[in-house]
Amino acid sequence: MHGPRVRQPPPPDPRRQAIIRTARDSFVRDGYAATRIEPIARAAGVSTATLYALFDGKAALFSAVIDDAAEDFGRQMRRVRVGEGDARQQLVSFAETYAGFMSDPFVRSVFRLVMAERPRFKAVALRFFEKGRAEFGASLIAILTALSEAGALRAIEKPSWAAGQLMGMLEHPVFLVPLVTGDEIRARRSIQAVVDDAVETFLARYGP
Repeated sequence: MHGPRVRQPPPPDPRRQAIIRTARDSFVRDGYAATRIEPIARAAGVSTATLYALFDGKAALFSAVIDDAAEDFGRQMRRVRVGEGDARQQLVSFAETYAGFMSDPFVRSVFRLVMAERPRFKAVALRFFEKGRAEFGASLIAILTALSEAGALRAIEKPSWAAGQLMGMLEHPVFLVPLVTGDEIRARRSIQAVVDDAVETFLARYGP
């Protein structure tokens, strides 16, 4: 006998996805206040009536855009799979991926948008930051736990703290400094130099 048939979720509405991606560009470029619904609908290839049928106004569209960005960023980090090489190689591989992601100007532009609109969309901003923290840290915590159990690192009592320390060393120069000073300020160190320094410092603390 066959078991009960599992109902598959419906495929995403391509119109909705087109609107969200178009609106993301508009919100990032122009900010919330200056963004208008009609040009978004036009650029996404739908009528204004269709847009309003899918999103109950600009605030709902903004919330959907930020939630979608969080999902998109989470999917990128969930693809990080590091299982080969010694501790240094695995940590460098993760760090290069994470630093490359966090140094992307578009990623920073979305964070700036969320920060700017946080007073108006507190719940949306909180969801965005909490999801990012959980998704980004999960891959590294799994790596640290496996390395610790294999004896390649010291026994780590709190892997989440250790993961936060390594991620923090990467985030500060490649994400936070450009976020505050502006993307036009050129970093003094290359991403590879930032990665190498962070991993060396981490291994000095947690190496076997």
